[in-house]
Amino acid sequence: MKIIILGAGRVGQSVAESLVSEKNDITVIDTDARRLRELQERYDLRGVVGNGIDPAVLAEAGARDTDLLIACAAQDETNLVCCKVAQLAFSIPTRIARVRSSGFALEEGGELLGKDGFGVDRIICPEESLTRYIGKLVEYPEALQVREFAGGRACLVSVRARAGAPLVGMQIGTMRESAPDVAMRIVAIYRRFPDEPDRFVPCDGSTRVEPMDEVFVLAGRERVAQILSSLHCRAGQPTRAVRRIMIAGGGRVGLRLARQLGQQGRFNIKVLEEDSERCMQLASELPPQVLVLQGDATDEDLLAGEGIEEVDLFLALTDDDEDNIMACLLAKRMGASRVLALINRRSYADLMHGTQIDIALSPAQAMLGELLAYVRRGDVQAVHSLRRGVAEALEIVARGDRKTSRVVGRRVDEIRLPPEVHMGLIVRGLADPVAEAAGSAPAPLPEPQVIIPRSHTVIESNDHVVFFLPHKRLVREVERLFRVSATFF
Repeated sequence: MKIIILGAGRVGQSVAESLVSEKNDITVIDTDARRLRELQERYDLRGVVGNGIDPAVLAEAGARDTDLLIACAAQDETNLVCCKVAQLAFSIPTRIARVRSSGFALEEGGELLGKDGFGVDRIICPEESLTRYIGKLVEYPEALQVREFAGGRACLVSVRARAGAPLVGMQIGTMRESAPDVAMRIVAIYRRFPDEPDRFVPCDGSTRVEPMDEVFVLAGRERVAQILSSLHCRAGQPTRAVRRIMIAGGGRVGLRLARQLGQQGRFNIKVLEEDSERCMQLASELPPQVLVLQGDATDEDLLAGEGIEEVDLFLALTDDDEDNIMACLLAKRMGASRVLALINRRSYADLMHGTQIDIALSPAQAMLGELLAYVRRGDVQAVHSLRRGVAEALEIVARGDRKTSRVVGRRVDEIRLPPEVHMGLIVRGLADPVAEAAGSAPAPLPEPQVIIPRSHTVIESNDHVVFFLPHKRLVREVERLFRVSATFF
């Protein structure tokens, strides 16, 4: 796929890195020649120096035969105008804009952003993606990651297995026998080894879950809390719900999150911010029950005075990676139950994974899935980048019939999947927009079903199938299987 990326900032660089690794033809536009040189030295891509709203610059970047434009420059106005120029002057089929202003989210699909407006097919907001993502971690306090599929009906969660939890030490096959009615599947385990990074462990019925394993589980939404507790909490120990939250950093992400959580009215929230003027602004914009404090999150006396040992979740969300790392390490040492550090540099995030910092979160990884769904071939509904971009979870819809599809009408054991790929679950009975548009949609089931596929399970048209892929190189093989042909032999 030929892709133009406008903007070589943090978001643009992360998007370029992910898409280049999939052998796409990438061109990056930016006004900063030094940034572009650095990108071209690190990745196999082309850089064009100039302003992305200039038709001549877009033409030089190859806009006339480009498949996808991702406008993620620093200014909303630049991104919106670039999309409009790309639509009118070059007819680029798909145009995505990074927009920070929350007002535009309400207009998505409407006149302002639509064909007669700015010509934007999809808006992305990294800050909003982060807020939603962290909100899920608050809802499921044992989880390291929570990713949703099929409109939230199914989830992929990862959790650190703890000794003494009911399912830890048990073989996967035994788990299935002991709880046959629980719609869940363990799709991957990453195991710690001395003096080595975590290693992927293929999962089958004989695989045993060991303490300190990072376990990836696909399940129906209603079962997620039960599964997390069974892998992370000792038998008889109740799950500790998140009630006390401390947020270090009152920037865009900190403000959005504090506002969202504060409106729920069930959390005790404190926000630490160094800048006095920003503190005044936060206090005026946040709900009255959110306490805003001026101070440095790496100040031990301040943390002790604010009862850090009673905090259920400490979130370091400043723009400085080093400050976030140090604040989290200090908060953890002083008794915070769980800590999360926002880390922009991928190398730092890799170093922090598996340390005293419970969750090292990269802003780009939180939103990459929203972009990858547009790059994937076939009827891909959702994509989530995992393990710092190495692995991927993919939701794809089965189309066609037995004559035109390699999967529809066939048993799972007849489908030739790569051995490393896990078909985790199937969601059946969702509305089919394609059939509805054609006027041939079947009567929907009373309630969509979450099915854990067995060898005898038959794939039906409009099934939403969720896969776990330990390596991104396997994506093309899965997409090829689900491709509909005029005839299939």
